[in-house]
Amino acid sequence: MSMAIIYWSGTGNTEKMANAIAKGAGSTDIFSVDKADMSIIGKYDKLAFGCPSMGAEVLEEESFEPFFASIEGSLSDKKVALFGSYGWGDGEWMRDWQERVNNTGASLFVEGFIQQEAPDETACEEFGSKFAAF
Repeated sequence: MSMAIIYWSGTGNTEKMANAIAKGAGSTDIFSVDKADMSIIGKYDKLAFGCPSMGAEVLEEESFEPFFASIEGSLSDKKVALFGSYGWGDGEWMRDWQERVNNTGASLFVEGFIQQEAPDETACEEFGSKFAAF
């Protein structure tokens, strides 16, 4: 199965998570959201999306949210993992995001994986390895 990671990172924490998840997963393509478009979605069976919590616990609104909204309808029958970092709050943005993915008909891999501030790279690698086996 082919796998891609698509992420947005402001401080670098979600980018670190993406790279560690990719390392744990093995053969994976990785894209920052500004390098991703709809054509990528059809090429992969498994997609891991990464975005930190922003503002009032929402996805980043300038780049990531518009991208995700544009591909959301194409996730049916895909295996999807969600991850991201946060600085405060209780993970509401991730719960909302999981609900959106569940509503697409995709197979959501466990709960969204969140890390506060600087990520635990070992935990990220384990998440990647488990998602690759999903």
